[in-house]
Amino acid sequence: MSSMLHTVSLSWVGASLLAATLSLFLFLRWTAAKKPGQLPTPPRLPIIGNLHLLGSLAHHSLARLSEKYGPVMLLHFGRVPTVVVSSVAGAQEALKTRDLAFSGRPLSSLSDRLFYGSQDLAFAQYGGKWRQMRRVCVLHLLSPKQVRSFRSVREEEVARLVDCIRAASGAAVNMSAMIIALTCDILCKVAFGSKYTEEGGSQIHSLMSELSAVMGMFPLRDHIPWLGWIDWLNGMDGRVKKIAMTIDSFIEKVLEQHTSQRGGNNNDKEDSSMDDLVDILISLDDKEDLDVMSLGRDSIKAIILDMFAAGTETTYVAMEWAMAELMKHPAEMKRAQEEVRRVVGPRGNLGEEAAKEMQYLKAVIKETLRLHPPFPILFPRQTVEDTQLLGYHVPQGTTLFINAWALGRDVGTWEKPEEFRPERFIDDVVDFKGQDFQLIPFGAGRRGCPGIDFAVATMELALASLLYHFDWELPEGMRVEEMDMSESSGITVRKKSSLIIVGKTVSQ
Repeated sequence: MSSMLHTVSLSWVGASLLAATLSLFLFLRWTAAKKPGQLPTPPRLPIIGNLHLLGSLAHHSLARLSEKYGPVMLLHFGRVPTVVVSSVAGAQEALKTRDLAFSGRPLSSLSDRLFYGSQDLAFAQYGGKWRQMRRVCVLHLLSPKQVRSFRSVREEEVARLVDCIRAASGAAVNMSAMIIALTCDILCKVAFGSKYTEEGGSQIHSLMSELSAVMGMFPLRDHIPWLGWIDWLNGMDGRVKKIAMTIDSFIEKVLEQHTSQRGGNNNDKEDSSMDDLVDILISLDDKEDLDVMSLGRDSIKAIILDMFAAGTETTYVAMEWAMAELMKHPAEMKRAQEEVRRVVGPRGNLGEEAAKEMQYLKAVIKETLRLHPPFPILFPRQTVEDTQLLGYHVPQGTTLFINAWALGRDVGTWEKPEEFRPERFIDDVVDFKGQDFQLIPFGAGRRGCPGIDFAVATMELALASLLYHFDWELPEGMRVEEMDMSESSGITVRKKSSLIIVGKTVSQ
């Protein structure tokens, strides 16, 4: 009996100690959460932290979490502390007021392997080399004057697109495939001087799609280093290596062709009167007075890949969603077509100057970018020093995610944010150039996208042409309610299923 009592007593003591320990743990966590200046954070699991809270569409998952934990919260992805911002005030403070403090980039094994040691503009660490590359892009590659100089390329390729649709004679066309071919052809001619269509243009299209998919992956080695072997086991490493080699082989070929043409004839270029971006980069790198340092071959290749990848993805994704939303909303489609046809008139002189007068078309593009920002989570930043964000302390080395998708659907900012209503932007000064933080699909601050003007010029001209020349219908037997508007996963968010529609030529 005494033995039994002794056993019961020990069990009671053990249970009491366990309860006391658990109570102390919960108390400490509760009191820690109450400390002023500490970011709200959901409970995390050992090793993986909050990785289990991310779904296949991270911008949706993070938006739902923000509804519970607030517009600024702290998550832990493995060992990496990450602040997630889903409010206009938080985005403005991070990207404007404290832009310098949040100007770094987190280390990324993907960008290191794909972008030549992160020597590009998008992923390079903030510093002298990055500022030099930014100057090169802003002043020499993507300046307003340079963007205008490529106007003939855009107009020629959009005219080819119109001819291809007209040749279909009213049959259904894969508009998604046509738009990505258009954007790739334009970027090829602008960046490389040739479309390379005869040498596998479709391969370039698929290459950019694969690059987007790979960049949307989540390498464990970046977040839980000792589990990095899983990246090899699940095939991620092999997939990244394969696309990196393919991209490098293609860019090397382009550089060799351009180098051999320098000082000789340019007969291989489709437009020998126009310097492409590769020509400009090579000529700049040859100059001894280019600030402090030479760009170097790897940096040139990384910038070329930046220009091509970002240019094709941003433009293609936005145009695809714009056409899909207009097909989904016939009244808005009709209003956009009436404006385009009124501005252009029966002569059909549809150039970029005419597109500037189309206010409703511009509103359609803004509304599309609000609902479907091509990069729903802006490229991650990292703090280069201890700083504050909306009163919360953010230590140096913390990653920052801005959920641009959530900003565009904030009920406190937008009336009926889930609805496609381009008219909300008529007579509204809100723009997407990085000054209005409720609409920042291209980012903002010193690390905002420098290629906005080029992307918008292509979108306006292409969409205006599609609306002017054709009346659009869904394939026979398909209703508007049956349109699939779901999203694919990746670093950019494309439409999950291709947009198949019928364009019937309009006689003006």
